[in-house]
Amino acid sequence: MGRIMAVDFGDVRTGVAVSDISKTLVGEAFVIKEPRMEHLAERIVREATERGVEKIILGYPKNMDGSLGERAEKSEKLKEILIASGAPEVILWDERRTTIDAHRILFESGKNAKKRKETVDAVAATLILEGYLNGLRLL
Repeated sequence: MGRIMAVDFGDVRTGVAVSDISKTLVGEAFVIKEPRMEHLAERIVREATERGVEKIILGYPKNMDGSLGERAEKSEKLKEILIASGAPEVILWDERRTTIDAHRILFESGKNAKKRKETVDAVAATLILEGYLNGLRLL
């Protein structure tokens, strides 16, 4: 039984959050700065392997009406590249509002705009992971 990793994919910065071994809490969160999708996928797989990750939850940014747009298509492409790069199981997870909520959380905690920009993706990944872990507890 391994950890679970959540990924908030961005064009330049990608947030990553990893659960603790019990899969009940977020153990760590960080940002990967890599604009090239293939290199990003390799780095995610490496980070997952080093941390004993058994499942990757990849943010799937649907529009508010549930339709899929360009960002969702990019997530689908990243999923394909992750699998081809040797990733464990990859699940697309509806991440509507996570980035908005992450900005709000950082603003309310007193982070200035520059600090928010540096950490918002890690916070968004944390929210994705928390949502997934909460769903597991309901099963």
